[in-house]
Amino acid sequence: MDSKLTLKLNKDIIEKAKKYASGQNRSLSSMIESLLQIVLTKDEAGNDFEITPFVRSMASETSLSPDSDTDEYFEYIIKKHS
Repeated sequence: MDSKLTLKLNKDIIEKAKKYASGQNRSLSSMIESLLQIVLTKDEAGNDFEITPFVRSMASETSLSPDSDTDEYFEYIIKKHS
């Protein structure tokens, strides 16, 4: 059963993510759900996984530095798990 979730994210990240999702013919919601499922599946299996600066910033409600390379890492993750 689907449920609504409200997230507070950096406006620039949201706009880039929406554009990326649209280019993949997916909704932003389905893309985020897929990414969360990947993290949860790996965690449940006891696998170690890298916690990126982006994820760390979301958890701590801090902003990423302007020089952080989240776009490149995000694209890498999407390609890796597509």
